[in-house]
Amino acid sequence: MLPLKGITVVSVEQAVAAPFATRQLADLGARVIKIERPDGGDFARGYDATVKGLSSYFVWLNRSKESLALDLKQPQAQEVLARLLQRADVFVQNLAPGAADRLGTRAADLRARYPRLIVCNMSGYGSSGPYSQKKAYDLLVQSEVGLISITGTEDAPSKAGISVADIAAGMYAYAGVLTALLARTASGRGATIEVSLFDALAEWMGSPAYYTMYGGSPPPRSGANHASIAPYGPFSSGDGTRIYLGIQNAREWTRFCSDVLRVPDLADDERFRSNSLRVEHRRALHDAIERVFGGLPAAQIIERLDSARIAFARMNSVAEFLDHPQLSARQCWREIGSPAGPLRALVPPVRIDGVEPVMGPVPSLGQHSRAILEELGFDDGVIARWREEGTI
Repeated sequence: MLPLKGITVVSVEQAVAAPFATRQLADLGARVIKIERPDGGDFARGYDATVKGLSSYFVWLNRSKESLALDLKQPQAQEVLARLLQRADVFVQNLAPGAADRLGTRAADLRARYPRLIVCNMSGYGSSGPYSQKKAYDLLVQSEVGLISITGTEDAPSKAGISVADIAAGMYAYAGVLTALLARTASGRGATIEVSLFDALAEWMGSPAYYTMYGGSPPPRSGANHASIAPYGPFSSGDGTRIYLGIQNAREWTRFCSDVLRVPDLADDERFRSNSLRVEHRRALHDAIERVFGGLPAAQIIERLDSARIAFARMNSVAEFLDHPQLSARQCWREIGSPAGPLRALVPPVRIDGVEPVMGPVPSLGQHSRAILEELGFDDGVIARWREEGTI
């Protein structure tokens, strides 16, 4: 049995954060009704056209959902929304600041009308404070929480290569909804959940925040190396392969020197006897390692690392990741439907014994509008008129 079978989620969502949260719910069996503007829908549909003409973002975030095209600014749309919420367990929205209030979906009003409803409001900076009315996108939040200032090389800051603020907020919203559903089984009451991109990524900045607060300076930008652990980062073999090391403790460092570098005295070098000293003398440390690695082919280095049980990785391209043997061995790929035909998709990372995730198709804009409206009791004449008027 799917864990969330029988749970209905209504979501007025766009971009990444809220769609990411509701897709997790859909994969576990919740019915997710995604409300989109009739004139183009979720703007993530237009981010790119690389997946057989579809947006890579939209395909990733919106499988297993039903799409209802509905202009919520039209008075008649409010009756549709009201009928949906009468049957819903969860309402999720990540509209621009103030938009939910203008559409009559303020959390306090919805909770008064539907006491068992769980309302999840997602925003850039939260509902209070001087930034509450600001629009926020992933890059901007990465900037505001200081992530960009500690990411990149010594010469140039850089953003993370994926939408970390959106993903963080989406996962906290997902966890919050699950928690509220669990609490409702005991109390019978819904809940109001607030998640912001800023708060979510601020939590993820915990380590550099403490490092700065009590160390007096931020962790330095260190490219692919770790700011406070060494050796932890990329090194080149004699045949040009980049091998990433991750040495975490004194035992591993000693074993690395003796069994991999085969220079056991290096472990007792005064510059390298502790992690903090290795970080302080990182350039000399890297030179010592690459003097050995530079004379060896990657295959021999990897054989030594495996034998010594030292953590390492090769830098895969995205294309190499897609063909990763671990994905194949663990049967991570499924086929899903879409308006462009069959597509590959990765299974959700949380695996529950006896549960096969839904992995349903990616919907076209308004694909389920007629079926949903008929289910809510609207007749063919009304549906046809609304379509002509642009309400759906």
